[in-house]
Parts: sequence; structure tokens; C-alpha cells
Amino acid sequence: MTTVTATMNQLSDRVNKMYESATIKMSKASRALKAQGIDIVDLSLGEPDFDTPQHIKDAAKVAIDKGFTKYTPVAGTPELRKAISAKFKRDNNLEYSPDHIVVSTGAKQSIANVILSLINPGDEVLLPVPYWVSYSAVTDLAEGKCIEVPAGIETNFKITAAQLEQNITPKTKLIIFSSPCNPTGSVYNYAELAAMAKVIKKHPNVFVMCDEIYEYINFTGERHYSLAEFTDIKDQVITVNGFSKGFAMTGWRLGYIGAPLLISKACEKMQGQITSGTCSISQKAGEAALLADLAPTHKMVEAFKKRRDIVYAFLKDIPGLKVNLPDGAFYFFPDVSAYLGKSFNGNVINTPEELCLLLLSEAKVATVGGESFGDKNCIRLSYATSEEKLIEAGKRLKEGFAKLK
Repeated sequence: MTTVTATMNQLSDRVNKMYESATIKMSKASRALKAQGIDIVDLSLGEPDFDTPQHIKDAAKVAIDKGFTKYTPVAGTPELRKAISAKFKRDNNLEYSPDHIVVSTGAKQSIANVILSLINPGDEVLLPVPYWVSYSAVTDLAEGKCIEVPAGIETNFKITAAQLEQNITPKTKLIIFSSPCNPTGSVYNYAELAAMAKVIKKHPNVFVMCDEIYEYINFTGERHYSLAEFTDIKDQVITVNGFSKGFAMTGWRLGYIGAPLLISKACEKMQGQITSGTCSISQKAGEAALLADLAPTHKMVEAFKKRRDIVYAFLKDIPGLKVNLPDGAFYFFPDVSAYLGKSFNGNVINTPEELCLLLLSEAKVATVGGESFGDKNCIRLSYATSEEKLIEAGKRLKEGFAKLK
């Protein structure tokens, strides 16, 4: 009997060129060590440690008991799209009727739908740096060209309207940014968004995808501002959101867009050939999340703010780190460049990824290198875990960094 051994060249060029998500890769490494009985403090994934609020779980149970278990419309149930439309009006002063809304299996699928619906080979996609890892990965999948617009810790990781204008060319098709931002926690204020809107208005053929998944986790004391609120450019803006962060519903896999009708219909068409409608039970849970009192969400945000302050204190106490105080989300993105080029046991640490691997093996803390976020000087830490674990992580990280000479 002949044995056939599969090789990489039997796979598509598309998958061979694709890199694994850095956050998922580090989380897998952390889980593997935990499976061996090693005590790891995992700060790699952006997953709230809170349980989904009870009223949301109860709504899902009712849906199951009532037999709401059949296929749903590709774009989402009418009831959920109506609830999302009401949420946009209530929280963001945005008018998105249900036919402008598409519900997907998580905000990540929403983002992929938009990029794959818009980008042709060679189209340019502007990415303010740092950016979430999947923005560039899906752009590459669509054969678009990523144009990185850098912003460092000295500007609180936010680009300016002038930078945006300097990087728009006739080939620019899409701008992607998040506020509050993953991986930095930066939040664009009203004046900053207004300045960006003036630039975008000059380029009516350019679309902007705004990832607002961390909308509720905002410590500025002001309400969240959406770019689509600027009416002159609303027809150029796609607003992406979801349930995973603000409602602790990561495993429910539920996200959505509000978009111009041209885009929503394209995304519905794209999704219809890939996943069709998302989970019926999750959609009933989503209705309950949006239509009920947001008190549980506000309580989680208070806890996140307290955790942020704990992490800020211990990061500031590690010599050589450059740290800013994030305004939202649940991440820190410290500049670790002072440690690059240093050694541990004769091995030189040259990159943030190598530093993260060292911290995992020596400090038993899982973090993520900044390279996949477009930044070669930083690492990302999530503080979506308990205060007890964060305090322990602080002790371990201080000891881990001290080992580099």
C-alpha cells in the first residue's frame, strides 16, 4: 500500500501566505502550558472574565424552550435588527434602519464581510498603527495593499487628520480604525473625529470602517462618539459593533454592522455563501442584551477601570517601560524598546515576540508581541481578568524584565 504524505504546496497560496493570529497563537501556547500543570497568568486574549448577565442567559433558555432553533435570515432576525436599529439611535444618534444592518457570527466576520465586499487586488487600505491583527490579515486575503499610518506612544497612539490626508491616494478604497482601540485603549474624541471627517468628505470614493466593539468600555467621562454621526460622510462609513466585550458574550459569537445599503446588501450576499444566518439562540440573547437595562455592563466597566489602574501602577514601576494611560477597552500597549537588544542566558532578545516568549517561559505570564499589530516596539497586555491575577502578573513581570541584562 502506498502512503501519500501531504505537503504545504498542496495547500492554496492563500492559506500558505496567511499568518496565524498572534493573539490566538499565544493563547494556544498558554493553554498548552496550563495543560501541563504550569501556573500561567494569561494576559493574551481580550476576553472578559465576567459571566454573561443572567437576564441574557434567561432569554436564550426561553428561546430554546420555545423551539427557536431553525435557520434565521442571512442578515439576522427582524427582531434583532430592529433592536440594533433602536440601539444605534439611543446610544449613537444614528439612523440605521433594519435593512442597513447585517448580523454576523461575531464582529470579526462583520469586518471580513466588509473587506471582502469592497477590496479588489491592488486597492489600498489605510491602517492607523497600531491596529487589530485581523485588519491586515483579511486585507491580504482580499489581495489589497495595507498602507500603514504610524502613531506612537508619544501621541497616545492616535493619528492626526493631517496624517490621514497625506496617505490617501487615488488607489485608497478603505480606511479602518477602532475607537476605543485594540490594542492600545486609545479613544478618539469629538474634535479629532470632526477633523478626520473633514478629510474624508474630500474623498467621496473612500469608505471608512469604524470598529466600535469596545464602545461601552470608555473611561473618558464623555459618551462614545461615532464617525457616522458626521452626516456629511455617513454614506461613506460602516459602523461595526458586537456583543462580546460590553456584554461578556464572547462565546455567543454575535456581531453586526450598520452601513449604507450598498454595503449591507453586499455583506448579506457574501455571508449567504459562507455561513448564512448566525445562531438563532444567540440572536435572541442579543435582543435581551440591547433592550434591557445596561446596569450590568456599567458595573463591568467600573471593574475594568479599577483593573486598569492596578496594571498602570505596576507597569510604571518597571524600569525602562514607556506606558500611557488608556482611555478605554482593556489593554495596555507598553513600549518595550529599552529591553530589545538585551540578553537572557546569553540569548539576545531582538523583537517583542521574542520578549513575550521569554516572559511566558520565565515569568509565566502570557502577553502578545506588537509586530502583528504593526508595531515593532511594543507588547500587548489584556487586563480582562481578576485583580488577584493582575497583581500576581505584576510581580512576575517585574521579575521577568529584571532578568534581561
